[in-house]
Amino acid sequence: MGRVEGKVAFITGAARGQGRSHALRLADEGADIIAVDLCEGLRSNVAAAATPEDLTETTRLVEKLGGRIVAMVADVRDVEALRTVVGAGVAEFGRLDIVCANAGSWTYGPAHELTEEEWQDTLDVNLTGAWNTARAVIPILIDQGEGGSIIFTSSAMGLKSAPHVGHYAAAKHGVMGLMRTLALELAPYRIRVNSVNPGSVNTDLIHNTATYELFAPDLTNPTRDQVGERFAALSALGVPWVEAEDVSNAVLFLASDESRYVTGIPIPVDAGVLVR
Repeated sequence: MGRVEGKVAFITGAARGQGRSHALRLADEGADIIAVDLCEGLRSNVAAAATPEDLTETTRLVEKLGGRIVAMVADVRDVEALRTVVGAGVAEFGRLDIVCANAGSWTYGPAHELTEEEWQDTLDVNLTGAWNTARAVIPILIDQGEGGSIIFTSSAMGLKSAPHVGHYAAAKHGVMGLMRTLALELAPYRIRVNSVNPGSVNTDLIHNTATYELFAPDLTNPTRDQVGERFAALSALGVPWVEAEDVSNAVLFLASDESRYVTGIPIPVDAGVLVR
């Protein structure tokens, strides 16, 4: 028996990165997966957009593990689209147990120099998208009457901040407030609500030109290794970034019955960035 055998998980931002990793980790432990991703570019984001082919690859990898998956393209900024995806998944699998509100994006810049577009996109995806995900699933979980687990992807920047990420930190701090409020509101229904708070993660949101130039403005065409040395200096454990699988392990714990009395808390997966 897997640790989430017989459960069904809804995951946003599942085409690649942390979302794909969460889908594979939960599927490997017995969960059926409902996956969604925008699969097109935002007006502002440091990383290139995920593609429909990326979502297809997530599907292939889940099925390779022997799992079942319903994967659809939808925008977390559109709550009706999310309800459609969740409805299709529940119609296919018969229930819903785990929700990973993972979709995210960001850019960089001093707070007073951000464009309105950068500010709004970041808030809309990271905070309103998390709220929309919750709105799409909470009535289903309540009606089932069997509890459940909602897991928000916040960030180390949801518990502290740093220069050049004012819009992202504002959104991720907002996710923390939403998480704690929902933990109180949903406790009577045995629905637990928590967050994972990663530091730097080895995905496309870190490995891109904009991030490299931010961390190494004194270098021309900085390399991954050069930037890695600077990231490593930020963490107590001296590693440049954690792997997506490290975050997925925390998600699995919060999704499983091992955390049945855990609600309303953040779990940092940051190699000690927060204690530096």
